[in-house]
Amino acid sequence: MSTSGSSGANPRPLRVLLVITRGERGGAQVHVRDLLAGLKHRVDYHLIVGETGFVTEEADRLGVPCEVMPSLQRAVSPRTDARALRALVRAIDAVKPHLVHTHSTKAGLLGRLAARIRGVPVIHTAHAWSFSDGLSWKRRSWAIPVEWLAGRITDRFITVSEADKEVGTRWSVATDAQVRVVHNGVGSAAPRAEPAAEGTPRIVMVARMAPPKDHTLLLEALSAVQHPFVLRLVGDGPDRHTLERQAKALGIHDQIEWMGTRSDVADQLAASQVFALVSRQEGFPLAILEGMRAGLPVIASDVGGIREAVDHGRTGLLVPRGDLGALTEALDQMLSNPSLRSRHGAAGRREFTSRFSSERMCQATAAVYAALGRERGLPLPGSDR
Repeated sequence: MSTSGSSGANPRPLRVLLVITRGERGGAQVHVRDLLAGLKHRVDYHLIVGETGFVTEEADRLGVPCEVMPSLQRAVSPRTDARALRALVRAIDAVKPHLVHTHSTKAGLLGRLAARIRGVPVIHTAHAWSFSDGLSWKRRSWAIPVEWLAGRITDRFITVSEADKEVGTRWSVATDAQVRVVHNGVGSAAPRAEPAAEGTPRIVMVARMAPPKDHTLLLEALSAVQHPFVLRLVGDGPDRHTLERQAKALGIHDQIEWMGTRSDVADQLAASQVFALVSRQEGFPLAILEGMRAGLPVIASDVGGIREAVDHGRTGLLVPRGDLGALTEALDQMLSNPSLRSRHGAAGRREFTSRFSSERMCQATAAVYAALGRERGLPLPGSDR
């Protein structure tokens, strides 16, 4: 266990072991970073992650103790998973947390089992279920029974949307009494966009180029729109070369800016006029909140909890999953109407400010800790500073 970020002479009142599988920048990792930043003066956090990357760098910057556990991997391997389980049990023995808080599927399964072995209360945040609507039945046929079993050893679930709560309770993975909904949030400070700016409108999509994102559908729709555009694709992934070939075949490659992975996402949003997120499945994506924070109108697939953030016809336009015609129509409508972009963007900014700040998310998460703490006789989070 790293000694960086020692708690000092005055121990904090509640010790929480956070566990997440991947270290790369993504929605769950940004969520964890924001919890560390927002609650580090109220909670004595220790972090376990399966690899180095964005989240370990952020933990080090924030002074939070962090252990990299290479056996904690996304791929299924009975031998490696058994090593990870033993390592997690040893980590619980070393840290002696009052509770364990897991994120992502593999960390959630192994972390909850390790907590059960050591009799430590556990909370699991489902950023998107491994059996969510829109995923294949082949995947769901094994994911639902496995998650059902894990649900029996979970004290509380946090879902990031009401839609995810409904999916979890529908399949009896979680009970209504176990689940607390805490919408994602992002920090408030960011540059603002000008959705009605003169010139060719820029559409920006911030997403990994891999399922469940549906860049393919976005490219098909853009090849049929009737108005000029520039598409900025922020992110990278295994599907990038396939998408580049598709864009060339559709004759729109020269209208696309392939931005790759960026550390200046807020600046890229501020330099755009429309935010798009086309997906087959989502939980409650942070990228949409970042687009709303920038004051951009949103075009998004109506999946997961997205409609809990985007008010169709007021802050953006929602289209059914996989509906090429509806997506093409929404893009044409937004590209052709600067005043519509401006109205939707301003309304989205107001909605973000009132509902989706990272401060609200952290306060709500601390409330879940406190409620479980009172129930189980644990120390409570400290007072805010």
